[in-house]
Amino acid sequence: MKADLSGRSALVTGSTQGIGAAIAQGLAAAGARVGVNGRSEGRVAEAIETMAEAVPDGEFVPVAADVATEEGAARAAELLPEADILVNNLGIFGSQPALEISDAEWRRYFEVNVLSAVRLTRTFLPGMMSRGWGRVQYLASDSAVAVPAEMIHYGMSKTALLAVGRGFAKEAAGTGVTVNCVLAGPTHTGGVEDFVYSLVGTDLRWEEAQRAFMREYRPQSLLQRLIEPEEIAHLCVYLASDLASATTGGAVRVDGGYVDSILP
Repeated sequence: MKADLSGRSALVTGSTQGIGAAIAQGLAAAGARVGVNGRSEGRVAEAIETMAEAVPDGEFVPVAADVATEEGAARAAELLPEADILVNNLGIFGSQPALEISDAEWRRYFEVNVLSAVRLTRTFLPGMMSRGWGRVQYLASDSAVAVPAEMIHYGMSKTALLAVGRGFAKEAAGTGVTVNCVLAGPTHTGGVEDFVYSLVGTDLRWEEAQRAFMREYRPQSLLQRLIEPEEIAHLCVYLASDLASATTGGAVRVDGGYVDSILP
């Protein structure tokens, strides 16, 4: 099977590095014209240069905007007025004792991880529905259903995305637009390396630190290793294609077998 996204346009939020960059590159390799998003014009340009080396015939559009804000979302829509595929990847994470999370932090996690995705969905979904084809994805997490004790504010935001995704899938019912959540497991990115070291200490080599993190903090994982960003991207590209035309309103897992139960 081959995912062919020729003639489609896509916006991947938070796509200058990590999972977002892998998704953007994967969509471009499948033929889509991809909006690469980050807050800094310089960082977006650097990311596109790297992606263009990997996908020489790929088409990338710089979308420098802080899409966690209303002004940034409007700016993104100006730079990429029409998107057939919207991947809401932007998100923040971190660990903090539950009783020490302030009101401001609860709001920040909701604003960045949830409301930014809702706002962009409101922006691009109507056009998809009117054209009779579209794909909306939300990068959720195994933390949505197996909330880590050390990051319940993050888990809350990812649980909220499951409701958001299901709700917008119902809004788009029968229009040719699919809306899905992707439940990603612990993934190997630069930010996650810092997070792992913050929990297990910096005196270990990376492979040892990764194993210690999975053993102590994510023992449910059947994969027993961090997932690579490209492994998340493969599922996102599939869901963006015509091959996944009958998959909507779902919470699709690429979590390394982390979640014990099958989601309803």
